[in-house]
Amino acid sequence: MDTHRILAELRAERDRIDQAISAIEAVNSPGGRRVGRPPGTARKPRRRGGMSAAARRKLSRLLKQRWAQGKMKRVKASRPARRMSRAARKKIAAAQRARWAKQKAQPKSAA
Repeated sequence: MDTHRILAELRAERDRIDQAISAIEAVNSPGGRRVGRPPGTARKPRRRGGMSAAARRKLSRLLKQRWAQGKMKRVKASRPARRMSRAARKKIAAAQRARWAKQKAQPKSAA
């Protein structure tokens, strides 16, 4: 039996087991390896607001104009409804009382 060969195989097996153990520990530990971009790689600066100042002013002016037009439409639509005069209200109330009195005067029919 070649003892040197057996020792080499056992050491190789030990190395594979150590790698498996460290991989499992990394998965289970809360402060494990960071997933994502490797450290040292630079992030490109994000470009914000691809609009010039003049374009923003123009857009602002147009939006304010649109909002003002919508506001005018709402003001026109929300005018209060015409109210009934006191005389008309009294006339309707008197007619309703007359209808109630007429209905009370009729004998109830047996159903």
